[in-house]
Amino acid sequence: MTVTAAMVKDLREKTGAGMMDCKKALAETNGDMEAAIDWLRAKGIAKADKKSGRTAAEGLIGIASAGTRAVVVEINSETDFVARNDAFQELVRGVANVALGTEGSVEAVAQATYPATGKSVEESIKDAIATIGENMTLRRSALLKVEDGVVATYVHNAAGDGIGKLGVLVALKSTGDKEALNAIGRQVAMHIAATNPLAIRAEEVDAAVAERERNVFIEQSRASGKPDNIIEKMVEGRMRKFFEEVALLSQSFVMNPDITVGQAVKDAEKTVGAPIEVTGMARLLLGEGVEKEETDFAAEVAAAAKA
Repeated sequence: MTVTAAMVKDLREKTGAGMMDCKKALAETNGDMEAAIDWLRAKGIAKADKKSGRTAAEGLIGIASAGTRAVVVEINSETDFVARNDAFQELVRGVANVALGTEGSVEAVAQATYPATGKSVEESIKDAIATIGENMTLRRSALLKVEDGVVATYVHNAAGDGIGKLGVLVALKSTGDKEALNAIGRQVAMHIAATNPLAIRAEEVDAAVAERERNVFIEQSRASGKPDNIIEKMVEGRMRKFFEEVALLSQSFVMNPDITVGQAVKDAEKTVGAPIEVTGMARLLLGEGVEKEETDFAAEVAAAAKA
């Protein structure tokens, strides 16, 4: 496969590695971008925490909750000017409230009736596009619920009540005091906002993701020149640390780094008055994984003026 300049540029943006290193990585992996990132990491040229894509989409995250269930939605717009528009903000809140009465998928939310217009959410967004003058899309949604307990919520970089740039839900199953349960739930939600764990428990981490990390660790350890039996122990040790760092309950709690999130939840059982089980989490960061076409300030002003 021919390695193009665009591919090299893309890999440089994703890893921060030099042009020649990126070109070699792509050549070694037959143009496979993910494999090239792993190749650079194995060589110690790229860091594991480097984002695999720029986050640049505008819009808002909306959250709605009703005790034992809560939903988070993402509606994208072309510019941040529109995200600050009162009509757009009201639309995001409205869609979140509608989504609360569905099973939570984008398809279900899009087809649900939007009370303010009597039309579907999808049609109502199309009408808003015509009114506001900028393209908008319902991109993602997630719903969590528990039979007994709470689904706590947190909005970061809030632009108003229930709307912002980052939304988190965390479901806690418990028969205990709901106010106290919501308090610890909100703290855990804030922790999730800060650390973006891959799973609640180590055993729930995606097997493909774990295998990919293991392969990178193996390549890195082989560079040490140590015997295979030592390399195996090194890799196992690094995998244990990896799981500790990416699984919610084993992470150091941001509110108190001396304990894990799991221990913080366990300690909260005294206040709540009953056992607590974390059964689900959802975290939507605005524009995550979406690449936006580069524009300048004058172009954004011009786009906003059309509205």
